[in-house]
Order: sequence, then structure tokens, then C-alpha cells
Amino acid sequence: MKSTYKKSIVLLSIGAFILAGSSCKKYLDIENPSTISQEVAFESTSYANTALIGVYNLLPGDNGLTKEGTIWSLSTDDFKTSGSYSPEDRRGISMHLASSANGELLGAFNQLYTGIERANICIKGINNSPIYVNAGASKATMGKYLGEAMTLRALFYFTLVRNWGSVVAQWEPSLDVKELDAPVTAGTAILDRLLADLKLAEDLVPWRSESGYGSTRWTKGAVKALRARIALFRGGYMMDKESHTMVRSADYKKYYQIALDECKDIMAKRGEHNLNPVYENVFKSLHTSTRFDPTYELMFEVGAFGAGSRTDTKLGYYDGMRFNASSRFGGTGGGVTAIATYFYEFDQLGDCRRDVTIGSYEIDANSQKVMNTLNNMTDAKFRRSWTNIAGTTQTLAVNWPVLRFADVLLMFAEADNELNSGPSAAAQAALLEVRSRAFVGFESRIPIMPTDYAGFFDAIVKERLLEFGGEAVRKYDLIRWNIMGAKFAEVRIKLRQLMSGEGAYVNVPKYVYAKPAVYNVIPSQQEFNTLDTYGGSPSVTLFQPGLGTSGAPTGYTTKNWRASINEEYITGKSSGFATYFESNRAEVFPFHNDVRLYNTKIVQNYGY
Repeated sequence: MKSTYKKSIVLLSIGAFILAGSSCKKYLDIENPSTISQEVAFESTSYANTALIGVYNLLPGDNGLTKEGTIWSLSTDDFKTSGSYSPEDRRGISMHLASSANGELLGAFNQLYTGIERANICIKGINNSPIYVNAGASKATMGKYLGEAMTLRALFYFTLVRNWGSVVAQWEPSLDVKELDAPVTAGTAILDRLLADLKLAEDLVPWRSESGYGSTRWTKGAVKALRARIALFRGGYMMDKESHTMVRSADYKKYYQIALDECKDIMAKRGEHNLNPVYENVFKSLHTSTRFDPTYELMFEVGAFGAGSRTDTKLGYYDGMRFNASSRFGGTGGGVTAIATYFYEFDQLGDCRRDVTIGSYEIDANSQKVMNTLNNMTDAKFRRSWTNIAGTTQTLAVNWPVLRFADVLLMFAEADNELNSGPSAAAQAALLEVRSRAFVGFESRIPIMPTDYAGFFDAIVKERLLEFGGEAVRKYDLIRWNIMGAKFAEVRIKLRQLMSGEGAYVNVPKYVYAKPAVYNVIPSQQEFNTLDTYGGSPSVTLFQPGLGTSGAPTGYTTKNWRASINEEYITGKSSGFATYFESNRAEVFPFHNDVRLYNTKIVQNYGY
């Protein structure tokens, strides 16, 4: 499966010895099965590597980093969670009013801190290791492990900060900390520390081609990309806990400069990372040990393995294209659905990303493809049919994409535009690279390149929506730009126009008539265009009024298209679009009740 993790997990059977002697306090409590001391653990590169894999091992699982992608990042103007509102489950998160008893907020929160504790132990152990301190032959190897541990800690903390704002910061193993309860540290201060740490880490970790690693362990390019992403978030708007308002630092441009510089370094090493020429192949590569990513666009991904709740993911099952349980592929839930307007944000004919990203069809009991209704399309970047795992299992060994080279190009373009009050030729070229890949064969349909600051910023906002749908990017972009409320209001206007067949949606049909067609598991654009809809290709029938009647022609079944959108879908208190969102509150989550019981100095976030 994923070779790095397969080999390393065997070593973990020795015991998670990085925890030896650790008595973590309160919500940092974790198991201690080891009989090997921390001192011994870091006296050899082999043991140190095993200890480090124990940190990586906190990335996957039901409470791993995919929680951010499948639940915490929903909903925005790309995807939402299906089902009806409940404040104590994933629907409460998707509709932006989760309660402090919401179980989806606790397990992963605890696991992130467990990862931080393990990383802290590794960092201390390597820094004190004689084979690192004495600058012997193993110093470079131990330094690489130190850089990886620092980067993992940065990823865990960054995930906490961008979801809760200000959180408890602990930079040493729990045994070394005397204070049992600690107040939160401002998110801005934590991110500043992470940026400094990553500057050190990137000098310790080699480039991909020098490391022997793939994309499930940190290499220099990925560390730099994470530093750029954190810098842009730090340079954006963040929740100030005291005033409970979104605030941007006066010196925000210095963070944009960090992002620009890091992205330039990566872009100068195209032999290390580059755009995959085929957009779809980026995501196919997440599903199998056969790689379709020869350019290493996937810079860092969470490895999934073992078919268990602690080491695998439910990508492709819960979050992915919907398959009937009786199909030859096995069944999936399709629990993440596309906002109805998202389909029409993409170009009608040219943009290949739409049919990779959005499951406009599902697979029926006869293993054929059949149109979904407009309000029930799914995330399609994760597909059971791209794995070799059939049957009823919910764990499909699908990796989670964390950083891609496409993001490097767009971060560079955004930072350049911000620093220069307008895009340079290099920024325009970076944006054009991403667009050109999306419009292969339809280059004449690529949008006109903006030359002014505002126009280029708007183009970046739109491009990131199209490029990263379903990858837990959009929500945090809207937060750092402080436009989430405005964007949601815009989407509601569009949804009403769509429902009524007005404005840009005047030619969108009220009903579509479809019949099952062969599912060929071929490139997504071709698969979409061979759907059987009455009147011709869906690239035509979904963009013209059609018959306008609920009665289907002989042999076809009516699929509600515009007719599937109603006021409940738009503003309903049960299943509406981001119904309970409130600016200067919902940008961060509440702390779970148990967390505040563990640490009495944590003050609940405003509005919860």
C-alpha cells in the first residue's frame, strides 16, 4: 500500500516508546505501553526513526487530520454535510452552530494534542541525543528527523489554531511542565513560533530527491509550502479572543513576503515538484500504490493503511462518490454534497476540474451510472472505483492530500499581487499555469487575465474555489480573507436565482431526463459526457431549458434539477445552507465541555 507507512508500522509493534516515562496531564493523556526509555530511544537513528513514525501515526484515523477535510471544513461555497441540523453532530458543524457538547470536536482535538506531545518528546530527545550533539556521522540523519518532528508539531498546532483560534501552547514534553492548567495563547503568537520553527526545519530536511522519501514524509519543498500556507493565514484576518472580532495585524505584508519567498524557492526547483499534467491523476494517486503523479505535485499527504479506525481513513466511503451497496464496487455513503451553485461556477465545456470534483452521477445496483439531482451531488475526488477494495468495508486506504504544488503557484500569485498592489508578469504566469492545466484542449475558453489588484484578487478567490474543492482549503481561505459572511450572502442570492431560473441561471433546466448508462471508469470529463440525458450530452442539456415538465419522455426518468432547490435548501433551519453562520463567532469552534473540565483556565470562545 503506502510503502513508507507499511514498513514503519512494523517497527511500532515494539511499543510507542517515545512515550516512555511520560505522564501527560489532562487532555494530553495518552497510553504508555513502552518498556524502552526515552534516552535509549534517541541513541540510535533506527530507534529515533521509529519514534518519529509514532508521531506520523497520529495523522490518519477517524480522529486524524481527515476530520478537518470531511467535517470541520464544511460548509462553504463548495460542499456541505448531508442531513438535518443537530448541534451535537457533524450537521451542527456544517450549519455553523455546533454546541460545546459536539462529539465531532473532541476526539480529533485530543489526537492533535497527542501528536504535539509525541513531537515534543522527539524534539527534546533528538536535541539531547549524543549522536546529534556530538556531530558524528549520524548528525544529518538525526537533524532530518528533528526537522520532520518540528514540522509535524507545526501542522498539529496550525490545525488547532485555524479551527479554534487561540489554544493552549505547550512546547516541551508534559513531564517538563509544572503548571497543570494553562490559559490559551493567542493564535497569532503560536503561528509566529511555528514560522520560526519551520525556518529551522527547512534547513534540516533535504529536498525530495535527496531524501529517498515520497510524499507521506516531510521534505524541504513540503516544509516550505506549509510555512507559506501558515504565513498567509497569519497575514490574514484571525479571531481576536478578547474582542471576539476578526483582526488583521498592521504588519501583515511581512507575512505575505514570507509566503512569496518560500513559494519562489519551490518554484525554482521544478525537478522536485511541478504540476501534474493531468488534474485527475493527482487524486487517483491517493487511492493506490500505483502512482500517477510523476511530477510530485502531491507534496505532502496523510498515509492511510491497515483498514482500522486509528490508521486508515473513510475517504471514498463517507466523503466521496456515491455507490449502491449492490454494485460490483461495493457501497459508499456519499455524505458530503455539493452546493447546487458550485456546479455552475465551472466553465460549461472546458474546465476538467468540475467532473473530477463533483459527482453529478452515482453508481446504481447494476453498476451503471445515473444522474443525481442537483441538490444531491457529491464530492468526487475520492472514489471507491479508483481503489481495488470492493465489498462492505468503510476503510479504503485512500490518502488525504495536505499540500499540492498547485497551491504553491496560487499562493505565490496571491502574495505577489498583495505586495505589489497588482500582479506582476510572474504572478499572472503562475495563475495561467493552473488555468491551462484545467482547460487542456479548450485553451480558448480560459478566462481573461486581470491586470489590476482587485480584479486579480477576485480571480484568485475564484480559482482557489475551482482548484481545491473538497480539500479543506476553501473555509480557511474565506476566514483569512474575512469574506465568509459576504460569500455566504452571495451564494444565497445565487441559489434563489437558480431556484427561480433567473440571472446567470436563466437557461438551467427545471427538470432533466436521464436513464442509466455504462460506467466505464474512464477520465471524468468523458464519463460525464457519456451520461444518457434526453436531448443529448449533459454538457448541453444541463445548460438549456429543456421540456420544463415533470413528465419524462418514454424510457427516461425525471431528475429534479432546478426543481430540487427550495427555500428550505437555502435558509431552512433543518438543512439550509450555512443557516446559523454569524460573523465574528462562527469562524472558530467552541471548546468541548470535556476540554474545559480538564483545563479550568480555558475560557469558552464567544457565542458558545
